[in-house]
Amino acid sequence: MYVRPAAAATAAFLGFALTLLGGTAASAASGPTVPSTPSGSTGPAGPAGPAGTPGLLGPVVYAHRGASAYAPENTLAAIDLAMRLGFDWVENDVQRTKDGELVVIHDDTLARTTDAEQAFPDRKPWRVKDFTAAEIATLDAGSWFGEEFAGERVPTLREYLDRVERNRQRLLLEVKKPELYPGIEKQTLQVLGEAGWLDTDHVQRRLVVQSFSADSVRLVHGLRPDLVTAFLGTPTLAELPKYAQFTDRINPWHTTISADWVAAVHDLRGAHGKAMEVDTWIVDDAATARKVQGMGVDGIITNAPDVVHQAVLGAFAF
Repeated sequence: MYVRPAAAATAAFLGFALTLLGGTAASAASGPTVPSTPSGSTGPAGPAGPAGTPGLLGPVVYAHRGASAYAPENTLAAIDLAMRLGFDWVENDVQRTKDGELVVIHDDTLARTTDAEQAFPDRKPWRVKDFTAAEIATLDAGSWFGEEFAGERVPTLREYLDRVERNRQRLLLEVKKPELYPGIEKQTLQVLGEAGWLDTDHVQRRLVVQSFSADSVRLVHGLRPDLVTAFLGTPTLAELPKYAQFTDRINPWHTTISADWVAAVHDLRGAHGKAMEVDTWIVDDAATARKVQGMGVDGIITNAPDVVHQAVLGAFAF
């Protein structure tokens, strides 16, 4: 789901204000409150449980590309805002530059979320893989969302990991379009290792690697069998057992699932011998959040984590 500038103007202003004030969307809507820890989170400063383990009161809430309803997606501002809102699980997308640097950006082109068209007018179609890391580092990745975010940059994966670590958050990392970037799985693991993200604490409690490519997920599992992995998609009931051989969870689009399908996933043992889990996406409204919660999903991936958190916890939220 894309959050376009016109539709997001009000949300962007709210996000900027919250970033400055350190408040929450819930408190902004209902008056001053002291937020408690969100579902599936112990807060950025608290001890973390096993990676993605559902909370006792509801599904884990993942901030999709950060708090991307309120700040430009996949930027450091978006993950900082997720932290301020009280959410420690953030999701991102990893791609590779012309000179081999891993960067955090969703699209395989730079046009939608940066000023690449203006900065490099003769470089159409502005593919990530056709630009060097130094060139991408000069781009404005915030103004498209709102002028208050002017100057935000496309972070490198290492910069992103360091910020998530500083915030004491946890990461759902997507290997994006691996068919465009041969060897990106191994390189991603290398950067994770260099940043200290492959120790026991991170692997068991703070990191999940996912992809739409089953081959990519299988490769990550083969390289690091201890990592929790997820496949993005909705395999048929007949196909599910083969996915259980190399992944721990299935993460489907919310319109493609039913309670029976979720139960069938739960009935299988994944790559680590535990019941497989389901984290669904992209859910940004209360009614849909409650609907998928009723289906029994383990996690909800959302651009508006505060909205989903309030919906699934109700009176217990914040």
